[in-house]
Formats: sequence, C-alpha cells, structure tokens
Amino acid sequence: VAQASNKSNLKSMGLDMFHSLFLDQCNKVNARYEEQHVESSNRLAVLEAKWTPAMSEADLEAWKADFTSLITQLEILNDFTQTNVMASRRILEKAGAVLEQDIAREIWPEVSKLPFASLTSDELVLHKARAIWRKCTAVPVSQGTLVDAEPKTRAQRIVQPIPTVTELDLDSFPVGKVSRVWIALAEDGMGLPIRVPVMVAKGALQGPIVGITAALHGNELNGIPLIHRLFKDLDPQTLHGTLVAVPVANSPGYLLSQRGYSDGSDLNRLMPGKPNASGPQVYAYNLIQRIVRHFEYLIDLHTASRGRINSLYVRANLRDPRTARMARLQNPQIIVHNTSPGGSLRGAAMDLGIPAITVEIGDPSTFNEAYVKNALIGVTNILSQMTMLPNQETPSEYEPVVCSRSYWIFAKSGGILTVYPELATWVRAGDLIATVHNVFGDVEEEYYAPQDGVIVGKHVDPVCQTGNRILHLGVADGELQAIVDDGHM
Repeated sequence: VAQASNKSNLKSMGLDMFHSLFLDQCNKVNARYEEQHVESSNRLAVLEAKWTPAMSEADLEAWKADFTSLITQLEILNDFTQTNVMASRRILEKAGAVLEQDIAREIWPEVSKLPFASLTSDELVLHKARAIWRKCTAVPVSQGTLVDAEPKTRAQRIVQPIPTVTELDLDSFPVGKVSRVWIALAEDGMGLPIRVPVMVAKGALQGPIVGITAALHGNELNGIPLIHRLFKDLDPQTLHGTLVAVPVANSPGYLLSQRGYSDGSDLNRLMPGKPNASGPQVYAYNLIQRIVRHFEYLIDLHTASRGRINSLYVRANLRDPRTARMARLQNPQIIVHNTSPGGSLRGAAMDLGIPAITVEIGDPSTFNEAYVKNALIGVTNILSQMTMLPNQETPSEYEPVVCSRSYWIFAKSGGILTVYPELATWVRAGDLIATVHNVFGDVEEEYYAPQDGVIVGKHVDPVCQTGNRILHLGVADGELQAIVDDGHM
C-alpha cells in the first residue's frame, strides 16, 4: 500500500484500485490482530482458572512466568494496533494529497469498523490481565500482624526528604548520579516558598547541558510522564553532559488544575519577567534567572489548551539550523515554522542564545499514552544526536509535514460548534470544516477552508462563543519568513 501511494503509481492505478488494495491490506492486518486477540484471551482465561491460593511455590513461580509472558504479548498487541492505525491514517492522507481528494472521509469509516482499528478490545483485555495479576500476586497480611503491630500515627515517607534551594548550581551536584531539588521562585501569603521540582542527571562524561520544561501551563500534563520515563531509563554513568528537567514549571497553576498562574496570568506571555513587578512577572523572572539561563539547549513541552486537542507537533524557528535539526529529530507529525511570540519561554531562551523548541504533545488535563511514547522517542533522538546518550536515534517511519506558517480560524457567531476534519489530515480550499448551530438545531454559520492545509489542532468543546478558536491550519507553501507568529495562546 505504501508503494502504491507513490505519486506516479497512485495516479496510474486510480482511486477504485487503491481503495480495494488498501482495504485488502487492512483486512490482512485485522486477521492477524483477531488471531492474536483470541489466543491472548484464551490464555488469560486458562491462567485465571489455573490460579488458586493453595498453589505450591514452584507452581506459583511457573504461573507468574506464564502470566508475565501473556502481559508482554498483550502489550505488543496493543502497540501493533496503534502502529497500524496511525500508519493507515498517514497512507490515506498521503494518497488524498496526491489524488487531490478527501479519500480518508470515504474510506476510514470502513476501516474503523474492523476490530483492530477500534483500539479498545486489546486494551480491555490488557486491563483485565493486569487486574488479575494484582489480585493474585498481592502479599497477604496475617491477622496476627494486624493485631500485634503498633498503629501508625502518620503516613510514612518512602523517599528521602528533598532539599529546597534558591538557585540551580550545577557544580554542587554529584557526578554520575541523578539528584532532585526544589527551587524556590517566590513566596506565598504565608511567607512559604513557591517551589518547582527539578531533576538533574549529571553525567560522568563531558557534554552539553540540556533542559526540559513541562507544565508551564499548569493543566498541560503530558510532559510530566515523559520526563519520569526518560529519567527512569537514564544511566548517568554513561551520560555525556547534564540533563536538567523541570516536570512542573508552573506549580501554582498545576495545583489549581488551570493553565495560568494563580491569578490566571499566562506565564508563557510574561517571559523573561521582571524582578520588581507583579507576582507572576517575578516568578517568570526567577524561573529564567535561577534555572533556564544555565541551559545550553531547551525543549519546552506543552499540550493543547482546555477545550482543544492537538496533533504531535513542534514549533521552531526553521531558519536557525540548530532548532530546525532539533525539530526534525523530534519525529513529530507536523513541524510549524514559528519564530516565537513575545513573552514566550522559547523566545526568552533564544534571546539568551539557548536554542529552543516547543513540543506540543496531545491534549490537556490527561495523559495521552501514544503521544507521550512517541514524543519520548523524539527527545531521546535529540539527546542521542548530541552524543549525550549511546546511539539510540530512531529514524522516523514517515516524513513530518513541514509548514512555513500556520494560523487559527475563529468563530464569528456563538452556538454549538462541530469541527469535522481529524487531526493531522489535509483539507483543500473550499472544504467544509465546521458548522455552528443555534440551540434550536438550526445552522447559523458554515466555515470553509480558506486554502489547502493540514490540521494542526482544533476545538472540541461544542459550546462556542464569538471569537472562539475553531481550527489551527498549517500551510506548507515553502518560503520561511524571518518573523512568523501564529498568535498561539
């Protein structure tokens, strides 16, 4: 199918033949999926029936080994379905662009009826398997232990206390280890420090200093598990250089589950801040001065805002060869040329001579597992290309769409909004992209694509007011302007 979507081959074979070939391949994928799904479900039923509390130690160890193998098989099946669903969508997008037709709208509903494309059945079996594992391997607590043990008067700490400091002093951290500190950036009304968590992996070997920030908007959370997984798999003994991560850069907003600072201010429009100004401006100033200025490179992790969803995309200045290289290594679906809006963390870092990119990872207030996994591969690629890690660079399975600019389309009237195109799909000039109905169900407004482009992000909250964003359209027209700002908020 991938070979068939080559421009010359596809135009010669025509839509009907491509349609038939594509569905034939999808059915083959589905047949393999269903075979593995049935086998895994049957194995799970057998292992669940086999377990008893009276199993001998030898039988229990054998059962655990079999069950661990099953969970691995289910995880592989889950990855198989996700990979094939994403690949199928990309092939349809590419074919649609070549044929200059929205064939995805016609073909994808047929594909989505196949079990492998639902992305739910295998996840349910995996969830059930993990629940059975937890139940059957739980360590029993004897009644005697419950009666004889001294009652606990408080929760027990399972980690050592983490110190609070006021500056990121990289020379103070031990070589070849991962360290954790709190860094105070301001004080609250009780005179207590407002702190951010910082993780520092100081390699045993010389190399660059790379910083990663997440949750600068407090409800944009996907960067947090990415950082945790990156550090979990990191070996500082083989690391070249220093990796610094701030899992939550906006702790007041994070605690309130909101995008902005405690007063609602957008920290990503206040950089580099001011030392004598409002609370959020001082916080922004100290974030730059106490942490970010020590970096040599910056990867700033974000998600969509509340009520919107994003593709996996990167915003970077593509006229700068350093950030252009970082953007491509990130392996996103889309790269948008953007020279950073005023007040952004990325722009402040670039002004300090620190090459920086912004990575948008899915949706707010949740963890998008597939996006986090793919974005982590991209971050690892960047670190590998800088020779900080052993050669682990993973080549992309596809070429990202490179947009020379992008912009939002806004609603002119209020009502109930429906946005039609899927993320990372192409629209052509004149395609219907959204409608607004009034509360009685009548169509108030229809919106059409003003030009050809790719869907970078879109609004999903149906409740729409005048001025709400509808759709983020990326334009791939080639020329990279010296100053480009999509007005992204």
